[in-house]
Amino acid sequence: MPERFEITFASLGADPEAVAVILAGEGLDLGSKARELEAKSASSISKASAAADYKGKYKSTIEILAPAKIGIDRLIIAGLGKEGSLSAQQYVDLGGVILGAIQARKASAASVIVDVDGSDDVSPEQVAALIAQGALLRNYNFKKYLTKKSNDDGADKDGLKKLTIHVAHPDKAKSAFQPLKAVANGVNFARDLVNEPANILGPVELAEKTKALEKFGVSVDILEVKDMEKLGMGSLLCVGQGSARASRLAVMTWNGAKGSKKQKPICFVGKGVVFDTGGISIKPAAGMEDMKGDMGGAAAVIGTMYALAERKANVNAVGLVGCVENMPSGNAVRPGDIVTSMSGQTIEVINTDAEGRLVLADVLWYAQEKFKPKLVIDLATLTGAIMIALGKEYAGMFVNDDKLADELQSASRTTGEKVWRMPLDKAFDKMMDSKNADMKNTGGRWGGSASAAAFLQRFVQKDTPWCHLDIAGTAMDGSRNDINQSWGAGWGVRLLDRFVADHHEKSEK
Repeated sequence: MPERFEITFASLGADPEAVAVILAGEGLDLGSKARELEAKSASSISKASAAADYKGKYKSTIEILAPAKIGIDRLIIAGLGKEGSLSAQQYVDLGGVILGAIQARKASAASVIVDVDGSDDVSPEQVAALIAQGALLRNYNFKKYLTKKSNDDGADKDGLKKLTIHVAHPDKAKSAFQPLKAVANGVNFARDLVNEPANILGPVELAEKTKALEKFGVSVDILEVKDMEKLGMGSLLCVGQGSARASRLAVMTWNGAKGSKKQKPICFVGKGVVFDTGGISIKPAAGMEDMKGDMGGAAAVIGTMYALAERKANVNAVGLVGCVENMPSGNAVRPGDIVTSMSGQTIEVINTDAEGRLVLADVLWYAQEKFKPKLVIDLATLTGAIMIALGKEYAGMFVNDDKLADELQSASRTTGEKVWRMPLDKAFDKMMDSKNADMKNTGGRWGGSASAAAFLQRFVQKDTPWCHLDIAGTAMDGSRNDINQSWGAGWGVRLLDRFVADHHEKSEK
């Protein structure tokens, strides 16, 4: 995660930094502190805005250089649009826009003056906290392997180190920011995992990364190959058998439901293929370097568990990630091989590049057998077919329970992490039948994401609410936006955290 970036909260009366941002509503509607600066500077804000035809449109910005008599070198105006009409997520996005405008000025410290009235749904303190979260998300970068951190002219580039948010009640804003900061930290932790190259992050290393959650009270258990062999996880183990690096299954348990440790947990299951060559059914060389991100589902699960634990979520949750590497070798699984899953069902491996579902099959079954969950959600960069259908804007959502579908759709609308419900149909299930085993691992070219989901459904036990999220298009190299400029997006953490908070976190009332 980015280092040396601190967000603090101060009163509106505190002196701002030399680079400062004020907010302006539609028609250049200014707050109390901004009006004070306007008066001291002999109306320089309104004059500059008029000259630029600036009207405070949402997310629009202009800059005033060295306005008179207010001690600010660069004053940036960020548009709110029609104040009172913005959602919580729109304030988060605005925080990203503001951070981007500040970073373009190469300042080491900056202030954001949040002198807004808020609305019935979002208080001024919450506005400040949401803007801070957006800034924290936007600030992320992955430059740990760059040995020359400099500008184009060779000068050292330190970047922004401190952002101060000025608000009427800074203590309340700081309290509101703490859970939002935890979620952003979870997202950024997931981004780090996706961005890390596979020579550094192997299956063992990915599993070990989950131990970072122990500091928040998460119990971490890591199953080795011998443990999975005893459990009969032939489906998962066949994927990693061609690699010189051993497979792992990491299990993270958060018992946060106050007064109800026996409450059935939510299980999150992630595909953790640290690199996918396709195995014997090898992929084309072009673009194969992106397969370091084929563990994006595992990263989302780890990041979600990180967020839930850091903010002390009042819920019981378990995160399980199957960590493997899919390599061709003399030991690799072959097309035509038949393996036995933990469920006892046999699988004919038609294509070794359809490996993620083989990993998930055993982890899904283990999650249900071990934890008897109230519901299961798996996330996986599973198919290229989902990108043909939905591009890089939406994740495909395959779900067997309408209530679960509605809850995830609601969380999607709130966070802007988009999901689109896709069909689970018997026709797709039939495509997975094999003449030589209980099933095969691919149903052919047509409906590839739907037949993959149908395969996974065969490992979902009766009456278990389950959702499969195919995040191949959103987890890595997705669309850049106001709060994400990274190749690894950390997609899914905010969605699942909001899903838990809105629908499954026990109230303390």
